[in-house]
Amino acid sequence: MLIFPAIDLVGGKAVRLFQGDYDKMTVYNDDPAAAARAFQDAGAQYLHVVDLEGARDGGTPNLESVRAIVAGTALNVEIGGGVRDMETVERYLDLGVFRVILGTAAVRDRAFLEAALVRFGPRVAVGVDLRDGFVAIRGWRELTALPAADFCAELESLGLDTLICTDISRDGAMRGTNRTLYRELSARLRLKLVASGGVSTLDDILALKQTGVHGAIVGKALYTGDLDLKTAVEAAK
Repeated sequence: MLIFPAIDLVGGKAVRLFQGDYDKMTVYNDDPAAAARAFQDAGAQYLHVVDLEGARDGGTPNLESVRAIVAGTALNVEIGGGVRDMETVERYLDLGVFRVILGTAAVRDRAFLEAALVRFGPRVAVGVDLRDGFVAIRGWRELTALPAADFCAELESLGLDTLICTDISRDGAMRGTNRTLYRELSARLRLKLVASGGVSTLDDILALKQTGVHGAIVGKALYTGDLDLKTAVEAAK
């Protein structure tokens, strides 16, 4: 299982939100590239980056921070947040990221999703954010009527390679990950599943590994020191 330390970007800084609430934001590092280097030094090979302003409003307001992270590390960087057209996908891939994540656009623009999957294959992933069993979009602010299980199955039928699934209720809450959810999804889906939201302890890492998920994203627990990245990476191998 792969470990993806996470950097969320707002205003060129590394931040964390509590359950997706932009009014409950903590700034952890004024220099996201420095945070990325620290993750690399701890043994990480992958990095999950989200432009939270892009997710909320569209566009790439933190593009230069992403550029600095890619240029300043040897990490395999995946980026999501505000990716809603082919030009944005190309802009990020040209920076040197290894994978671009579609979120809102995967729900709202099926033609774009299908075209991106045909053109870029496994270099495009989809992030599905769940609240009470339904898909949330636009930086988690809008809850759709789309059942998560149905949407995930549909994505698999389109040939998606990697699905990043976030349980919003656990994100940033330090209450542990939703092990039941990821066990059920892993059993049902054949694509690569990456778990996100509430991964807070070594027990979470070991439990997710047993579910068969492809990867786990770890955020707040790394910044607070509740989880040691080097230990997590070794345990996940």
